[in-house]
Amino acid sequence: MRTIEVLMINSQSGPGLLFPKKELEKQNLHAKFPNKGGWENDETVKEAAVREAVEEAGVRGDLKKFLGFYCFKSKSHQDEFSPEGWCKAAMYALLVNEELLSWPEQSTRERKWLHVPEAVEQCRHKWMEDVLDAFSKWLANKALAIEEEDPISAPASPHLGDSMSIPD
Repeated sequence: MRTIEVLMINSQSGPGLLFPKKELEKQNLHAKFPNKGGWENDETVKEAAVREAVEEAGVRGDLKKFLGFYCFKSKSHQDEFSPEGWCKAAMYALLVNEELLSWPEQSTRERKWLHVPEAVEQCRHKWMEDVLDAFSKWLANKALAIEEEDPISAPASPHLGDSMSIPD
């Protein structure tokens, strides 16, 4: 059995921690961002999520679950078309299977592994807490499905917000 932890990275613009993410579009325009640190024109949303995990957090892994779209404001995306900088991000659960010793944003990013309750406390924004809630619910459903398949080897009933273990 293994304990589930959440990877977060430091913010470059203030206190609190963030998830590696890619802003998909400005809310009012519904237009993809060009290559400027954004979504490449020739990649899917899933490919962008995997690439951002490597670039921002220096990890590789497998996407496991789409957790939803989340809207937020970004000062770096404020312009005449979106003065408030509204963005939308597609968030995925990624099973990390490799931590890189060096990665593109290593000089400005620091990784931090946290249990879900600790991660909630470190979230810089409310929408990030909502992502963790969706992640916790997905894990609880996954653990319940495993328990129904094999009640002897499955973990005890999970408590949302507690550290959670699932079989390898």
